[in-house]
Amino acid sequence: MAEEKENQEQQQEEKGGGKKKLIIILIPVLLLVLGGGGFFAYKTFFAKEEKEKPPEKIANEIKKAEEQGVELEVGTFVANLADKDADRYIKVTIVMEVQDEKVKEEATKRMPQIKDAINTLLFTKTSEELKSPEGIEKLKEEIIRRTNAILPLGGVKDVYFTEFIIQTS
Repeated sequence: MAEEKENQEQQQEEKGGGKKKLIIILIPVLLLVLGGGGFFAYKTFFAKEEKEKPPEKIANEIKKAEEQGVELEVGTFVANLADKDADRYIKVTIVMEVQDEKVKEEATKRMPQIKDAINTLLFTKTSEELKSPEGIEKLKEEIIRRTNAILPLGGVKDVYFTEFIIQTS
């Protein structure tokens, strides 16, 4: 009887060991299958963007790059703001995007008038107006409008603030 018990225990250990071996083999196989499926899904659904672009898309990108204007550094402005309750100052550095080299030359000739128009505009603004993104966009639009009014053919496409600081005293 003792021998039968020992035989049964050995058989159970062998069966348990067999399950362990099966699990040890199945886990890497399962990982390989899942990894292969993930790779297939990536290549099928997401890698299409990496393929060659159609000619129309390339042509549109070239056209957009050609439409980009010429940069004109206007300079740095320091001005008092129109706040009634306290003395506040603004320091802003402006770069304009103009249509082409011809507009850049004309703007360079008229730079004193352009700078005066910008300074005059800055003196009318309050810190409250310039705290919001909408206020900053409105300031950009006003600078474009005033500058285009100075230039005979217009041609200012955009205004960029490369530095924008409001200081309180």
